[in-house]
Amino acid sequence: MDKTGRKNKTYSPEFKISVIIDMRENHLGLRETERKYNVQHSVILKWERIFLEEGAEGLMKERRGRACKASGTRKGRPPKLDKKVEEDLIAENQRLRMEIEYLKKLDALVQKRIQEEEKRRQ
Repeated sequence: MDKTGRKNKTYSPEFKISVIIDMRENHLGLRETERKYNVQHSVILKWERIFLEEGAEGLMKERRGRACKASGTRKGRPPKLDKKVEEDLIAENQRLRMEIEYLKKLDALVQKRIQEEEKRRQ
């Protein structure tokens, strides 16, 4: 809740996109759009900036939460990775799992050899 005791209103991405497209197609000003859709002009201005910078997909991103001071990352949903980066990470993960399995088998063989040598000494 903000200082006046009202809850912040949330709008769907489809609504945000329709407001911006209507505003741009019909050459409406901020105040006209504010009256038509009953949304504060500062919010519409923010939506328009995001729409121009990132396109319609930008209005679908989760933007709530304060950024972390140390790393600058935001709270909320983590951003999606590019397909290429995601595929590379999956391949590396599989390679590391195979390496771990190999080292486990090697360690088991070494332990077995050590036990056999100890039996021979006795």
